[in-house]
Amino acid sequence: MATITTSVADVCAQAKRAAKVLARVDTATKDAALEAIATALEERTEEILEANARDMQAGREADLSEALLDRLLLDARRIEGIAKAVAQIVALGDPVGEVIDGHRLPNGLDVRKVRVPLGVVAVVYEARPNVTIDAAALCLKSGNAIVLRGSSSALHSNAALARIASEAAVAGGLPEGCVSLVAGGGRGELAELATQKGTVDLIIPRGGEGLKAALEEVATVPVIYAASGNCHVYVDASADLDRAEVIVLNAKTQRPGVCNAAETLLIHEGIATEFVPRILRALSAAGVVVRGDERVIELAADESEEAREGVGASQLEAEASLSDSALVQAASEEDWGTEYLALTLAVKVVDSTGQAIEHIGRYGSGHSEAIVTSDTASARAFQLGVDAACVYVNASTRFTDGGEFGMGAEIGNSTQKLHVRGPIGLRELCTFKYLVEGDGHVRS
Repeated sequence: MATITTSVADVCAQAKRAAKVLARVDTATKDAALEAIATALEERTEEILEANARDMQAGREADLSEALLDRLLLDARRIEGIAKAVAQIVALGDPVGEVIDGHRLPNGLDVRKVRVPLGVVAVVYEARPNVTIDAAALCLKSGNAIVLRGSSSALHSNAALARIASEAAVAGGLPEGCVSLVAGGGRGELAELATQKGTVDLIIPRGGEGLKAALEEVATVPVIYAASGNCHVYVDASADLDRAEVIVLNAKTQRPGVCNAAETLLIHEGIATEFVPRILRALSAAGVVVRGDERVIELAADESEEAREGVGASQLEAEASLSDSALVQAASEEDWGTEYLALTLAVKVVDSTGQAIEHIGRYGSGHSEAIVTSDTASARAFQLGVDAACVYVNASTRFTDGGEFGMGAEIGNSTQKLHVRGPIGLRELCTFKYLVEGDGHVRS
């Protein structure tokens, strides 16, 4: 496996040579190599766990947040899940050679639009070592060589995973250099990788706005940004409140440190009096800190006042209600645009579905947005009005994931519109070319 012990340019040049071979490798050979990777991951679990333990210890010493530590952590169950994702990719159809379109022109020329690999894909990612394998498996299956560049926080984990993947792939019949790791030597190295125009065909950064900004300054290679997710759940006036509570809690708390977790809750004013106190209690019980607008704070205070007066509440309930309202902090303008990646949620009362759509358009990142409603017209207005990669009706934003979408895995979720939007899977790692066949045709 190529690493940073050779120059970035040399790593990319070797990957380019490998890509030319990979583009012609048959499906059976690629699948056998991926099966070898999945087997090696399970057989070498202890080696991976030992490397990850070193990263986790360094992360704690560096005071990484709990969300980042959760992203970094590998255990036997997660490694098993990574191996299963590779097996799922094996079971998927090979996109290379797929005929997207085909027809015969009036002059007799036969034209086919056929899917082909991109070539060399560089993936830059932060904290999550599982991306090492997900990205490598997706690239190899789609006939691409991959250059990986992880963060320093996952240095040992990424090195172990990339080594295992590279060794297994080469032993399975794929070319040397098909999986390469650049170890993470700072912004200068990142800039060098992002400017390898002759060898790197695409770079995909998977991380926060800082990484995106760093690449925007220097990249000359085409970029697909798998960027941040400022995701919203909007509870409409017609919503089933039991359903809404379950969806909100899942979207926020099931795994708060990931890009498809909800960061803002919007509540229609028609149900605010009933739903705001209810969802605040549920969020409080789940350990979520709320940043609320004036109406949310007002409703929380009203609930506390009723509890003080003993209206429909025991002393214990009154104390709980007061505790809930104490967790509601005043939201600032900055909160509406913040991806917390933690147990913090911005909550706002809106006057209409239109205002909810307007708020999302102003502050959303184009990742995943959800409406909870029983009204078909509201659902349709939300689907048409919200500009995001994934728009949900009566479902949690947490489903935005290549594995959940049947892609086996993903390299990330694109929040841009060209050439891919949403989960980046096998077909999204391909381009196409036109194959034209004639019979001595010349143009007059």
